Amino acid sequence: MPRFAFRIEYDGGPFAGWQRQAVAPSVQGAVEAALARLEPGEHTIAAAGRTDAGVHATAQVAHADLAKDWDPFRLSEALNHHLRPQPVAIVACARVSDDFHARFSAIERRYLFRLITRRAPMVHERGKVWHVQNPLDVDAMREAAAHLIGLHDFTTFRATMCQAKSPVKTLDEIRIEEITLPNGREIRFHLRARSFLHNQVRSIVGTLERVGAGAWTPEEVRQALAARDRAACGPVCPPQGLYLCGVGYPEDPFA
Repeated sequence: MPRFAFRIEYDGGPFAGWQRQAVAPSVQGAVEAALARLEPGEHTIAAAGRTDAGVHATAQVAHADLAKDWDPFRLSEALNHHLRPQPVAIVACARVSDDFHARFSAIERRYLFRLITRRAPMVHERGKVWHVQNPLDVDAMREAAAHLIGLHDFTTFRATMCQAKSPVKTLDEIRIEEITLPNGREIRFHLRARSFLHNQVRSIVGTLERVGAGAWTPEEVRQALAARDRAACGPVCPPQGLYLCGVGYPEDPFA
């Protein structure tokens, strides 16, 4: 059976997450239903990351085995037709080797978290960013984030229901970008690692926001990491500002 890889973009707002749910809409369920319209029967697709409810993606990667050796362009066009009007789109499709696996072949994952500071409520970006009313000290957040880069035991920044075998991960990058807007400022957190723990990104960003607000010092973030205790973590930020924005492989399947 020929195997195809898909780069998928979606708005996570209407979904209970990526993973198929018995009674709630999911992104996986939407794509599998579209595949069933092309090739009747049950389909199971595997993804690079199982995003939570409300989390978005600009470059999720998944793969599926199909009966027909489709032209990749025609396959993506047909899937997008059957995905409408749901906020899910196949933005790239490629025929890949049988040993390609969207999750296990990945060597890097990149996340973006968007936060906007302004007094007025959000209108156009509602559901797409975390809205914080008060200004944040970006330099203090950068100083705090530096303590988290590298190989660490991230138990403090790991959800209690995380199923990863080990809390030890290498965080390769946290880059904090500040953008001036006509009516506020957008702060973008760029995080890169081979893999992430459940809720790791949202736990980190929520804690860094406390530093920016002046409630924590950068040194307290270092102490929280060293504590290896979930109770030492700051608040977990809401999901709507989080985007899975890239997955890296030894060879780009869409090149």
